[in-house]
Amino acid sequence: MERLWTPEEMMTVAAARHLPDRCICFVGIGRPGVAANLARATHAPGIVLVYESGAIGAKPWRLPLSIGDGELAETADLVVSVPEMFNYWLQGGWIDIGFLGAAQIDRRGRINTTVIGDYTRPSVRLPGSGGAPEIARSSRRVLVVASHSPRVFVDRLDFITSGAEGVSAVITDLGVLDRDRASGELVLTALHPGVSVDEVRAATGWPLRVADEVRVSAPPAPGELEALRTLVARREVAA
Repeated sequence: MERLWTPEEMMTVAAARHLPDRCICFVGIGRPGVAANLARATHAPGIVLVYESGAIGAKPWRLPLSIGDGELAETADLVVSVPEMFNYWLQGGWIDIGFLGAAQIDRRGRINTTVIGDYTRPSVRLPGSGGAPEIARSSRRVLVVASHSPRVFVDRLDFITSGAEGVSAVITDLGVLDRDRASGELVLTALHPGVSVDEVRAATGWPLRVADEVRVSAPPAPGELEALRTLVARREVAA
């Protein structure tokens, strides 16, 4: 059967589904931002999107190009200073879900967005932490969205940017990994359509634990795909 969606689209749709309506979500730029805005455009019109730049309740017509995109401030319910955002809104316990990306992630959900290779002489210098450590520590729940490959899902991080304090689930282009509360380890709990457990294990840099019952994600609905592709098309025009 021919798929009508790409693995990237399946990942984005699956990530968006993890965001309930009317939750307060601290949104990272990139894949988390796409998924969060898809949720607002589909099943969660009342979601409150919060951005590091100080925009609270942003309702962008197109996907923002950065956290400083004027579209966020222009459509927000409120814009506050960055210190107020972190000291009051984030550390004050107002954020239901922190939504992050990752260049590397380990079996306990710790994240690297700083460097690939040795810190003093890295092969790649990444954007850095931004507010990720504070988001991971202070949000009630943390979701991570990342492409699934041995380069990303590693046994040992090159640098620990953010700890695993609040990470509850990681959504990838192959499936979903939930964090086991007892062991603190990520466990495969869902596969996307057409993906096997062996494929996920081969794309993971540690011996991956698999839940006793692994569900299969529902494929993207036509309305979800239409909304996602519309958002992407608007961003491409703006860029």
